[in-house]
Amino acid sequence: MSIDFQELRELLSAIAQTNITEFTLKSEEFELSVRKGATLIPEETNVGGSEVVPFTDAPPAPKVAVMPATSTEAPPLPKDKKWIAITSPMVGTFYRAPAPGEAPFVEVGDRISKSQTVCIIEAMKLMNEIEAEVSGQVMEIVIENGEPVEYGQTLIWINPE
Repeated sequence: MSIDFQELRELLSAIAQTNITEFTLKSEEFELSVRKGATLIPEETNVGGSEVVPFTDAPPAPKVAVMPATSTEAPPLPKDKKWIAITSPMVGTFYRAPAPGEAPFVEVGDRISKSQTVCIIEAMKLMNEIEAEVSGQVMEIVIENGEPVEYGQTLIWINPE
């Protein structure tokens, strides 16, 4: 099993959004352990019999930079203060339609109702339908089809009814 950086990032983001406090993923090639709220403290490990080797003397692990899911940029402001943002609940890829070549779920100017599917976010090979939390009119679609999105990123602006 191999895992690329984007999959690792999506996995860590998905774990961050759950009540999971500890997660371990093992394969022949690597081992990943994640603990929420834990501080990494070097500890001594008994390796092969009676020899004790401090953690700091262990062979260096490959380094992977993981960027936080939240952005330091301010979220875009609506053109009208009463507009409500539909935001991404996860890190993934934004899709406007249920499949390539099909009509988009919504277009600018469409009237939508609460719980209507407005887009899909693909995360870790799963398609997650995103539903509107309010009824209203689609005023702006902020993200282009197929673009990556971050947790909390504004996808669509709605003028509520």
